[in-house]
Amino acid sequence: MAPALVGRASASQRWSNLVFIHWRVDAADVAPLLPPGLRPDEFDGSSWVGLIPFVLDRATVFGSPPVPYFGNFVEVNVRLYAVDAQGRRGVVFVSLEASRLAAVLAARALFRLPYMWSRTRLAASDSVAARADSALLTYTSVRHGAAAAHSTIVARPRTAAVVGDPLADFLTARWALFTSIRGRLVHLRNHHEPWQLFTADLVRLEDTLLAVAGFPGLSERAPDSVLYSPGVTTWFGTSGRA
Repeated sequence: MAPALVGRASASQRWSNLVFIHWRVDAADVAPLLPPGLRPDEFDGSSWVGLIPFVLDRATVFGSPPVPYFGNFVEVNVRLYAVDAQGRRGVVFVSLEASRLAAVLAARALFRLPYMWSRTRLAASDSVAARADSALLTYTSVRHGAAAAHSTIVARPRTAAVVGDPLADFLTARWALFTSIRGRLVHLRNHHEPWQLFTADLVRLEDTLLAVAGFPGLSERAPDSVLYSPGVTTWFGTSGRA
């Protein structure tokens, strides 16, 4: 469970139909991609790279009603895991693909997050809502102006729940992200209910986002973990400076 935020949340978002796809990698391959002041976070002797597609919607800012259109899109991100000098753990994003240009520009300007304007979509079979093992989720992303950066992810969520799995907790129970703003390391916190996690199959992956991020050949390997979650609502607090 994430610690409660201090004070009023500044924003909220709903994250839905997430597929967490992860590979083991050497910490030495991750370290050069992290902002200064961070070291790779490891589990079972490995660092990890994640490719995570999902739907972001119901976005609010300072208690506003959900933002129409600009607060509703499919996102595909490549992320790493890091620890700072104070022992705080968090996510570091290498890239985040999103289809709303205004959201991309705002996130880049305000938080220096590496959002990329892309054509992102999700096609879901009818059985997803029924939580049937025959469900299929197909995510696609093609970066505007750089079509060589693309991803097609087809996943099949299963109905078997994942509970008490230390690796699943390591990969998904993250309550903060790190970013660098004007040369200073910033720790941005969030809060949400514990993930409902299920096993999932990766049916097909055609991806260059991992290679563009600095991990050539990784998408050709079978992933070491594939998980699914129907989603959570997430609240964001004020930033903490390292």
